[in-house]
Amino acid sequence: MLTRKQQELLLFIHERMKESGVPPSFDEMKDALDLASKSGIHRLITALEERGFIRRLPNRARALEVIKLPEAYSPSLQPRRGFSPSVIEGSLGKPQPVQPPAPAKPANEDNSSSVSVPVMGRIAAGVPISAIQNNTHDITVPADMLGSGEHYALEVKGDSMIDAGIFDGDTVIIRNATTANPGDIVVALVDDEEATLKRFRRKGASIALEAANPAYETRIFGPDRVKVQGKLVGLIRRYH
Repeated sequence: MLTRKQQELLLFIHERMKESGVPPSFDEMKDALDLASKSGIHRLITALEERGFIRRLPNRARALEVIKLPEAYSPSLQPRRGFSPSVIEGSLGKPQPVQPPAPAKPANEDNSSSVSVPVMGRIAAGVPISAIQNNTHDITVPADMLGSGEHYALEVKGDSMIDAGIFDGDTVIIRNATTANPGDIVVALVDDEEATLKRFRRKGASIALEAANPAYETRIFGPDRVKVQGKLVGLIRRYH
């Protein structure tokens, strides 16, 4: 599943290569997607490469190859000449705040000791991955793990929170929230594009997203770049 920005960039590259046979420059991609800096393009290119949609050719400047297009792609979705990805309407692939579709409910009406919680995709505990909002399935958790409020679950990818006891492959239980206290472990949405699981801190007017692994640096952002999407309340680990 691609985010809206990833899909827009992929189609922009595809159209430009059809027109001229040459991939657009990073400046052209930045302007087309209305991003503030080329670092955002680097992240999107890396995400598309990791998902197998494009390939970077070594030892060649501006060398990109489109390997495949989204399954939902059709001629009606093909960008027009002069295409500006930032004005595509609709929500397909658009990164959205991670919100559960409905409050968690008892898994069995006759047994309120367990509650069904929607699993909304994967969350990065490492270098941020694209924000994902997709109710893949439900899991049953003890009711006393949740408390009040709405909850959802995310599957963890990465090792940046291992010193907090959160490992790759774990499932974290998140209480839906838009604010956090310093020291809380939160789901943070960065630049409306990337979701990550980190410890929330404040550095003056800025927000720090702190890993629990010395191999990862603390990342500092302006307050307008980070949105809290929820706070960690529990963890499920399966042993195989």
